Amino acid sequence: MSFFRHAAGALAAALCLAILSPALAATAASTAPLLAFSARIAGDDARTRLIIDFDRKPDFKVHYVANPYRVLIDLPETDFGIKPDELEARGIFSDIRYGTMAEGRSRIVLTASRPVGVVLAEVQEEQGAASYRLVIDTAIVTGEVFQGQMEKQSWQQASALAVDKPSVILPGGKADGPFVIAVDAGHGGIDNGARGANTKTEEKNVTLAFARQLAEALNALPDTRAILTRDKDEFLSLSQRVQLARSEGANLLISIHADTLKQKDIRGATVYTISDKASDSLAASLAERENLSDQIAGMAFVDEPAEVADILLDLTRRETQAFSINLAESVVGKFKDEVLLINNPHRHAGFRVLTAPDVPSILLELGFLSNKEDEQLLVDPAWQKKVAGLIAKAVEEYRTAVAANGG
Repeated sequence: MSFFRHAAGALAAALCLAILSPALAATAASTAPLLAFSARIAGDDARTRLIIDFDRKPDFKVHYVANPYRVLIDLPETDFGIKPDELEARGIFSDIRYGTMAEGRSRIVLTASRPVGVVLAEVQEEQGAASYRLVIDTAIVTGEVFQGQMEKQSWQQASALAVDKPSVILPGGKADGPFVIAVDAGHGGIDNGARGANTKTEEKNVTLAFARQLAEALNALPDTRAILTRDKDEFLSLSQRVQLARSEGANLLISIHADTLKQKDIRGATVYTISDKASDSLAASLAERENLSDQIAGMAFVDEPAEVADILLDLTRRETQAFSINLAESVVGKFKDEVLLINNPHRHAGFRVLTAPDVPSILLELGFLSNKEDEQLLVDPAWQKKVAGLIAKAVEEYRTAVAANGG
């Protein structure tokens, strides 16, 4: 009985203190731990958004750690009233942990299998300041970008709160620095792509060999840097390819392919740009097959909730699409009389690898592995070098034209 009298007395004292001294009550509340009372996570293997709701405005810091790749979100002392399934790892992240680090400090650890960066980190005030929402948008980046993030940090493991603000990676072409072209070797890893009718060469090997030749030709241009979305036999999802180009601030993306057709007499190169409506049945069929790449590797395309739709890529903006068309026409022009082209060589369809909203992109079918003559050329290093040089000239012509028009 004395226990209940003591508890009732303590409660009454606390109520009196709140009534008689609001300032003291507010001070007591501010020194109490933050409360994270709900959370949600959504995204895919290229971009993932984390949202956590707090009872008060949280101060936070973002850090990066390698081996394995991790994003650390440091917070003041926080009580995590979050259901385990609300922060179950998905998207980019293979593991998510949270809890107390030391007295007065808590941490959220996001572990990824690939290099990752934070593209947005902000606190949003809910209506009436009843609660606050911490929004963390993340995306995969290249190893070079991740290393750059690490080197910019002024903290060490023993000093947890040394960074003033989270690192922000801005997508799209950069105003300064070299002209960046992302060269995307189609397929890879478990996704072999097409196979040569005679040599049985797999498309993933043809595209990687050509991508290396093209990167070399592009890097020979002044003030130009070519990056490979993949430089080995590995699987990348379509969205990962797009995001890797964006994380490097690419000015262009060129995706390389060499498909097969049932009609073995059809041969020649084709340049594709994106459109929500295919230019013809052949373009529609090729886009449908190329877009199955993720499913071949056992991945399903999942529509995301509306709350995270703004971080997922949509159809290319009109301005970017116009630049893509200009690049495609430049490539076709350089190929003319030098490389055999298919009839109506510039076509369009809904290729998912071309969906970067701020990176002009083309998909280049070098030829068809189903055709004996094309196949012989596609595996010939001398032919690859010649065609790579022509594409480099087309890129240089495109860049000059864009600069002249103030683009």
